[in-house]
Amino acid sequence: MRLVNKKTRTIAGKDITKSVADALQYISYYHPPDYIRYLSQAYAREQSPAAKNAIGQILLNSRMAAFGRRPICQDTGLVVVFAKVGMGVRIESTASFADIVNEGVRQAYLDPDNPLRPSIVSDPLAGRVNTRDNTPAVIHVDLVQGNQIEITIAAKGGGSENKARFTTLNPSASVADWVVDTVSTLGSGWCPPGLISVGIGGSAEKAMLLAKEAMNEPIDMSELIARGPSSPEEALRIELYERINALGIGAQGLGGLTTVVDVKVATYPTHVASKPVALIPQCAANRHLKFTLDGSGPVTLEPPDISEWPQIGHDDLHTTGVRRVNLDGLTKEEMASWCCGETLLLSGKMLTGRDAAHKRMVDLIDAGKPLPVDLRGRVIYYVGPVRAVRDEVVGPAGPTTSSRMDGFIEKMLAEAGLYAMVGKAERGPAAIESIVRHKTPYLIAVGGAAYLISKSIKAARIVAFEDLGMEAMYEFEVQDMPVIMAVDVEGNSIHNSGPIEWRKRMAADSIARNIGV
Repeated sequence: MRLVNKKTRTIAGKDITKSVADALQYISYYHPPDYIRYLSQAYAREQSPAAKNAIGQILLNSRMAAFGRRPICQDTGLVVVFAKVGMGVRIESTASFADIVNEGVRQAYLDPDNPLRPSIVSDPLAGRVNTRDNTPAVIHVDLVQGNQIEITIAAKGGGSENKARFTTLNPSASVADWVVDTVSTLGSGWCPPGLISVGIGGSAEKAMLLAKEAMNEPIDMSELIARGPSSPEEALRIELYERINALGIGAQGLGGLTTVVDVKVATYPTHVASKPVALIPQCAANRHLKFTLDGSGPVTLEPPDISEWPQIGHDDLHTTGVRRVNLDGLTKEEMASWCCGETLLLSGKMLTGRDAAHKRMVDLIDAGKPLPVDLRGRVIYYVGPVRAVRDEVVGPAGPTTSSRMDGFIEKMLAEAGLYAMVGKAERGPAAIESIVRHKTPYLIAVGGAAYLISKSIKAARIVAFEDLGMEAMYEFEVQDMPVIMAVDVEGNSIHNSGPIEWRKRMAADSIARNIGV
């Protein structure tokens, strides 16, 4: 009998814990350099002014977060761990592997120098009480040959995780067609430009795992296109990359050339009657890291070379077509003049509120009780910020997906008297009807630019529902906070018009190239 492992290696549980904690801190403020290189290329070639501005904000935010060592995004994610444990490893600990990992998650999210936003609720069905330390993680363990432990750790944002999709196709059906059709329906709540990862085969749960794990592989689409595909999986990657970008969705759904910087495809043998297919988007935060433990101690993580980050400044982002707005003197007449796609710089006082706060306010309205804060004539920002540290007014404070507030919008506008809303991604048809009915515009901030946005917030105080933690209502005082007009008072939506315009442009360019014009 051949022995695979000639020597058993002992790895201390405390080294796993510290490595997990250090890795989660690391990925909270350092983008993978490969993503920055590809996003920089997308920024250089982008022709849509709105999309170029959005990509520029993401790149500037990334550089600021790296230097400030503060989170790239306020949604610091659901922790997902893929651990490949060598069968020649002995883990020195009285705790379970899950407990060892979760202690690392706890330490990372409660780090006093860079606290990360806890977003995990203990009971998904009823109570939905925040665990306050972002535990537990979702952990996948494989036993493999060898005497090391390889861990891939990711922090997955809720906006992109909510857009995961699954289907079982007929064996003869086109995976490419289903993926492209599905991406076209996802909207922009997953914060493009990012990646799309596809798992094919196995069973329902295996396909989802294939897609989730594959999205953490290095970005290499340019190299793949240059050398050409060597397998059906690689050919499908290229086809999907080209077809998804041809949809014209663009950065933040504003319309543009780049929706994805890469597409990943992973396959596994499956039943003869089946073709399970999973699709998972990765947002612009794109936080993940792979490291190996060999018993010599916790992993040592070297900072990336920040010189690879492009030198983009505020002046590069707001050069033309910018309107400054005083929130403390808003009128319906002024808001009616805001144009769809226009960049606004907001100054003055605004309120914040997410799902839980909206639910409480609507319940109070239904019960005929007064609201804890007067919303009449105010602007509300859909945000749950990271806790402030040191001299910060507030931690990273990027927008959350606005469609989750669509069910509350009519009462918030008709009975509470809101004047405008700021969030991210598109609104649904019923929400747009309310916007038109009450002449209340909807604006977006750039998802993936949370640290940059936080620097425009000059004061912050909790005004209601403090028990909700990061979902409490704040009053922010902002100065030149950048937003884009997404839905105007006539119901025109940049998330409808932008992708349509750029899809037509790219189709026309493709036809021109094919006929040699």
